[in-house]
Amino acid sequence: MKKTQKIVVKDTEVAIVEKNEQDFISLTDMSKKFGGSSVIENWLRNKDTIDFLGIWEQLYNSNFNSLEFEGIKNQAGYNRFTLSAKKWIEKTNAIGIFAKTGRYGGTYAQKDIAFEFGSWLSAEFKLYLIKEFQRLKDDENRTKSLEWNLQRTLSKINYRIHTDAVKEKLIPPKLTKQQISFVYANEADILNVALFGKTAKEWRDKNPDTQGNIRDCATIEQLVILSNLESINALLIRNGLPQNERLIQLNIVAETQMKSLFNNPTMKKLK
Repeated sequence: MKKTQKIVVKDTEVAIVEKNEQDFISLTDMSKKFGGSSVIENWLRNKDTIDFLGIWEQLYNSNFNSLEFEGIKNQAGYNRFTLSAKKWIEKTNAIGIFAKTGRYGGTYAQKDIAFEFGSWLSAEFKLYLIKEFQRLKDDENRTKSLEWNLQRTLSKINYRIHTDAVKEKLIPPKLTKQQISFVYANEADILNVALFGKTAKEWRDKNPDTQGNIRDCATIEQLVILSNLESINALLIRNGLPQNERLIQLNIVAETQMKSLFNNPTMKKLK
């Protein structure tokens, strides 16, 4: 579960956490201006609410206990009927709502369900909730875009270092422009094979309908490693290592760094 984020909706702080790559919004925070946690139970005992929750779970939860759901649904509407978030989760194996303990504890619901709860509280509150939630997502996307572009720029700078080393050490004098271009492309493919396991042409042959090239479709981890490989290959070229030896070393570096990045919490935050 990722770090808790907060938005302010009509002067009310509302916590948001990510769980299983989904955004969950605090119903407890949302209910503060409307009477507190008892409001959540009043909403849960509503027959329309149960219908909505059941449909959501059937769409997204393969382990949803439909038999228990039908039992709860049949009881809804009676004066004696009550339902808590805990009981709903335990009876039906629901995943759209969960309880969290600790500093930002309370009842959380997946954003679709939270928006439905917002409608029940107040149409105005729901609109402000959606507006602030979308603002948060837009800010996150802008940050990711800046980080992505920064990494691509760094990769391009390192590629210049790489091509300068190729020009200095690997291109004999008096070659044609076509011959020189072939040498550059051949060295670029050394990096492609070391990192992606295939040449640019091999990737294109297997992805004829994909726009861009093999590097345009790279993940952020692969772009980080590509940037590093370009600098390392430039150094290996200047040290006079033959191409086959450089490929082996570059592949080892790529594999080692990929394992390291997948276990790096900073890289996980960029996703």
